[in-house]
This record gives sequence, C-alpha cells and structure tokens, in this order.
Amino acid sequence: MSLAVSSQKSVTGEAPLVRILLLNDREGKALVLIPANMLLNLVSIWKHSGRHLQPIRGSDAVKFFSQSALQGGEGQKKLFSLPVFVDESIAAQDNFTIVEPFTELQFSASREWFQDHVALCSLGLCTSSIQQNQPKGDDVHVITRAVERFTTLRIKQRLEDTLGLPSLPASMQKLVEIRSDPVAGIDDLVPVVRTDPSLAAQVLSWAASPYYAAPGDIHSVEDAVIRVLGFDLVVNLALGVAMGKMLNVPDDVPRDSVPYWQQSVYAAATAELLCKKMPSEIRPKPGMVYLSGLLQNFGYLILAHLFPPHFSLLSRYVEANPHMPLEYVEMQVLNVTREQVGCWLLDNWSLPTVVSESIRHHNDLEYDGVARHEALLLFISNRALRSEGLADGPIEEIPEQLFDELRISRETLDEVVNKVVECRGELDSLVHTIAHAKAM
Repeated sequence: MSLAVSSQKSVTGEAPLVRILLLNDREGKALVLIPANMLLNLVSIWKHSGRHLQPIRGSDAVKFFSQSALQGGEGQKKLFSLPVFVDESIAAQDNFTIVEPFTELQFSASREWFQDHVALCSLGLCTSSIQQNQPKGDDVHVITRAVERFTTLRIKQRLEDTLGLPSLPASMQKLVEIRSDPVAGIDDLVPVVRTDPSLAAQVLSWAASPYYAAPGDIHSVEDAVIRVLGFDLVVNLALGVAMGKMLNVPDDVPRDSVPYWQQSVYAAATAELLCKKMPSEIRPKPGMVYLSGLLQNFGYLILAHLFPPHFSLLSRYVEANPHMPLEYVEMQVLNVTREQVGCWLLDNWSLPTVVSESIRHHNDLEYDGVARHEALLLFISNRALRSEGLADGPIEEIPEQLFDELRISRETLDEVVNKVVECRGELDSLVHTIAHAKAM
C-alpha cells in the first residue's frame, strides 16, 4: 500500500501553509520548514547542514506525528527543540500554520519556539523554477542531454545504440507486429505463443488465474486464448511481461511505494473497466487502453537502467516530497521523466502510437492528440487508485470536465474502483504470476 498524501496548493491572498518534515542521520533528528507547495532540494539541505540528512519513511512519519504528545501545544512546542532548518522564503514570518502531509496534522507555531537554533537556507523549489531549468527541445534531445550529464556516455550515434538497451527478441518483435496489425487475429497469435515455451506456460498460468475464473480445466494454448483470455489480453499481457523481462525492477525504490507490477496490473484493470463504461461512439479500444495502463510506468525501469548511481537519490527525493507530482521530482533529479523515456523507447520498438502517446501525455491535461481519451483514462485511473493507496503519487482532485468529456460519471468511477478493490486478491494472484514469469 502506498502512503499517498494530498498535493498542496497555495490559495491566492492567503499565507502559504508550511510543511514540516522530519529528517535524520547518525547524529540524530532535524526538522525542516518549507512552503507546503514546494519541492525540498535535498542537496541544498546537505550543503547547508554539513550532514547527510535523509527523509524518514512515510510509515515512520505516521507513527511519529501521531503521538498523543504532538496533538497539544506543549508537545508541539517541545518538538521544536530539535535543530530547525527554515526555507529563506518564509524567513520573515513570525507565525506559521504547520501541516504534516502523512497525518494531516495541522497546528500553529511561533518563531520564538526555535529562534535561538534556526538555520535559514534556500531549500525549496517551485514547479515553475524546475521547468525553467529543464533542457529545451524535443524528447530525444532532452533524453540525450540527461544521459550525457548524468553518465559517462557521450551520444555520438543513434541514441538507442549508445545506451546499450537490449533489443527485442524475435517472439516479441512478432507480438509487436501482431499488436500493430488491425486485421490480426487468434490464428496469427496462437502459433507465436506455441513456439515460445516460456510464453506458452505464462498464457496457461494466466488462464488459470482466479481473476479470470475460467470454467473447467485449461488443456491447451488455444483453449486459454479462445475460451478464457481472448486475443487482446494475451497480446497485451505477453508484451508487458516480455518488456518487463528486459529490464530489472530496481531494488532501491521509494519506501512504502506500491510494487511495480502491482501498480501496473491495477492501473491496466481500472483503465480498461472505465473505458468499457464509455459510450461506444467515442470509446477507445479497451485492449489498447489496457496495454497503455500496463506499460505506463515502463519508463521508470529505463530510468533505473540508465542512471543507477542517481536512482537512489531519486527515491529519497520522492520520499521527501510525497506531495509533489512525480514528473517534477524526476525533472529536478534527472532532467528527464519516465514518460519521456518510456514513450521514446516504445516508439522505437514500433508499438502502436496510441499506446506510446497516451503514456507520454497521461499527466498532461493540455494534450490534444490522437490518444487524448486513452491518456485521460490513465489520468483518472491513477488518481482514483492513489486515493486507495494502490498507486504512487500525490492525491489530486479529478476535474469535473474530464468526466463530461469521457461521458462517464464519478459514480461510475467509484463503481470501477470498488470492483478493483474487491478483486484485489485475484489481481494480486495475477501479479504474482507475472512476477514469477519475469523470473523464469
């Protein structure tokens, strides 16, 4: 389960909320006060403090700030006996409205509580300043600049050749061709599955999963595809798992985050179910939506592959800034996002445009391209799952106009999410099957 928190947005005309964070290292604990809508720059706190302070994990923050002593004024004042680092943008304030995001603890504090042991530092970054510092140009240029900056590689030929990313195996190339062929069907798919023993075993295992509740025994690949799973699901799951096999899920991920495959399967199931609720005249192909959901975080694996020394730093930044959209954290640390590298590689592997485009733009409500509806379904599904602790990222309100555009209701979304939550056991069984397939 993810410990998702609400995104913090300043209200025009009001003093901003001040976020409190607890950091620690071998020397002990320290507090940071920063405008609630800003990103904490960990490198700055390390430079100013001369210490390698790290954010505590979300579950530990819940335990610490839920203590009964911190629910009253005396305990709150005593808390500030710790070393305090304050962002210089709020240096002139004498009184603060403090908020702790994991517990939503909120209280008033006075500068007098820590005046004699405060350090004023430049710690915070707003989203506009993060964007201003990003490389300009198309995604390939941005990725190239990030690779050259954060690795010893120098891009002198095609980007995909220089990065040393694995090439597609023959069976996967055939699956991509089938997925991209609008007239391909089961007769094209079954021979490909049959000739790959590992893939055939996976298909049979999926068909036997409790989530699909197949009546009777499954005796063959044809039986699994025709009677239980269907063409779209087999192609999509096979592609998703085959790509996952090519890149390892990183070890040093943000603590308390949702495991990679669990998040992928939940997002795919939610987006597909929601898609099927749309009117037929505007409904995208549910299979493409499912595949987009399954691969939406594939770029995360690529980031871990490209920037291993910096990936641990990225994880600590995510932990320190749970209120911040993940793409801004990735911009700050790596100058490139999972959506950019994921879309670029899927394009190079010739996956359908609606898949790569929806993955690239599913956090961009201004996007108005060929995959807008697919991207909006991912946007809505992710935010709904975050509220249930089943996806990573801050909890954000879903704009009403998105429901109007897709011609679905909030009640329909609630029904879909409730169904996914009710099926968690079966979906987790499928996640286990996919994870096991990856290890084969």
